[in-house]
Amino acid sequence: MSGNIKVCDIDPVVKEKVEKFRLRKEKTIAAIVLKIDPDKHLVVIDEEHEDISIDDLREELPDHQPRYVVLSYVYKHDDGRVSFPFCFIFISPQGCNPKFHMMYSGTKNSLTTELKQTKDFELRSVEELTEEWLKEKLH
Repeated sequence: MSGNIKVCDIDPVVKEKVEKFRLRKEKTIAAIVLKIDPDKHLVVIDEEHEDISIDDLREELPDHQPRYVVLSYVYKHDDGRVSFPFCFIFISPQGCNPKFHMMYSGTKNSLTTELKQTKDFELRSVEELTEEWLKEKLH
C-alpha cells in the first residue's frame, strides 16, 4: 500500500539531470545528492559531485538530515573486470526530524520508480556509507 503514496513531487530538472547522469561516459565515481524542499514538497538537487571517493562523499552529506544519493560507481571485480553500477541510496539518519523522515520515506518509492532505479539501498547513518558496505551490496 505504501508503495502507491506520493508525498512529494520531483523537480523536472532532477529527472533530466539523472537521465543525463545515467548516460555519462566518464569512468570515475560521481554522485547527485537530492533533498526535499519541505516548503514546496519538491525533490530538488542538493549537490553534484564528479570524481569523488566514497569517503569524500560521506564527508559531504549532512549527519542529521535525510538525503537521496544517485551514485555512478566504479566497481572493480575480483576477476579484474570493471563495471559501472548505477545506485540509489536513501540515507535517513536516526534522530532526524520525524516530519522529514516521513516526507523522505513516503517519497522514496515513487522517486526510485520515476528515476528508473534498480539498485536501491537504505542506510540509517552517514557513517555506514563505506566502500566495503557498497561492494558487499553490489556483490
